[in-house]
Amino acid sequence: MRIAIVSDFFYPELSGIADSITLLGQTLAKRGHQIMFIVPYYSQKNYRQANDLIDKNYGPNITIKHLPALTLPSSPTGQSRLVLPSGLAYFALKNFKPDIIHSHSQFIPGLEALLTARSLKIPLVGTNHTPLAEYLPRRPRFLIKLILAYSAWYYNRCIFVSAPCQTLLEEMAQAGFKINLAKVISNPVDLNNYQPVETEDLKNKLKQQFGLSAQTLLYTGRLADEKQIGVIIQALKLLIFDFPNLDLVIVGRGRAEQALRLLTTNLQLNDRVKYLGFVKKETLTLIYQAADLFVIMSPVETQSLSLMQAMASALPVIGAQARALPEYINTTNGRLVETGDAIALAKTIKEILEQPQLANDLGQGGLKSVINYAPTIISETWEKIYQKLIAQKS
Repeated sequence: MRIAIVSDFFYPELSGIADSITLLGQTLAKRGHQIMFIVPYYSQKNYRQANDLIDKNYGPNITIKHLPALTLPSSPTGQSRLVLPSGLAYFALKNFKPDIIHSHSQFIPGLEALLTARSLKIPLVGTNHTPLAEYLPRRPRFLIKLILAYSAWYYNRCIFVSAPCQTLLEEMAQAGFKINLAKVISNPVDLNNYQPVETEDLKNKLKQQFGLSAQTLLYTGRLADEKQIGVIIQALKLLIFDFPNLDLVIVGRGRAEQALRLLTTNLQLNDRVKYLGFVKKETLTLIYQAADLFVIMSPVETQSLSLMQAMASALPVIGAQARALPEYINTTNGRLVETGDAIALAKTIKEILEQPQLANDLGQGGLKSVINYAPTIISETWEKIYQKLIAQKS
């Protein structure tokens, strides 16, 4: 098949969505399909932020078309792009002649994909990754309703729609989306690079390499207010008396970093909280292996690639009882706590750290869970959907 993938996110943007879209396209390409990515143009500054100055080599069967774009001022990482209307997506798609278009964007790239699909009579599939209302808390209510109505309008014009969690589909339905068109499909998880540490001896060596304590909590991802990382720092403060060798590693950057560092200082935790910033994938996989427990208190997740990577690394996980996290975290792989409750989080961390066998069992449970999201399994799922929709068109 000839498959066009349209997105607002792509490398070098440090985004779980960008990573999952890229991984899906690469896996489909390895299975013999011709893939065209239609994505924003990124500046050299964006590549430097990702510790890379050039586009990746994505392998055979992959073509990339960059659309004119500007930096999005409100971007949490400073990397997100605002694609400019240009019509270039239409000409790229017309020349590529796809059998199907898969849009991961409901804004300019996605709108151009919709218009092209209608014009050239190509099936259009949509995937929504983002609960828009959560990113518009200070906007007028009428504007939020207008944006959500537009989102429902857009996805109602796709012949098939997916989201990584049921909660998001139900929220879309409240705004007028026809949920009978949709299905929950996980993003693929890179199980080749993210794997459990082989031995305790290797784990200890990795701890020494990164300067970590005997017991390490881990958060990876954007540093943004909606991620509620401060709750993890507050929980750490409650635990330092019982766990004198406990620290917290935070990987990533974002607009909330300065406030988080100030909180760390005010709680006198500068020697307990390590901010590592952006790291390359090769380093990130080792940091997961060096950690003991992954924590994510964000109430806005629709899946969380970081969570999936932690599970693939056989880490026990703790997450907020909010949005998608209860769909992926259960009693066999982790624990859930109420959003914003640092006391409950501290108690749950204590429960797991004090029971090594429980921690091991939860880690193994996560590893079993995440196998279902292997790239080959997810790509096969999409292959069947694409083939069915193409056949219906014929």
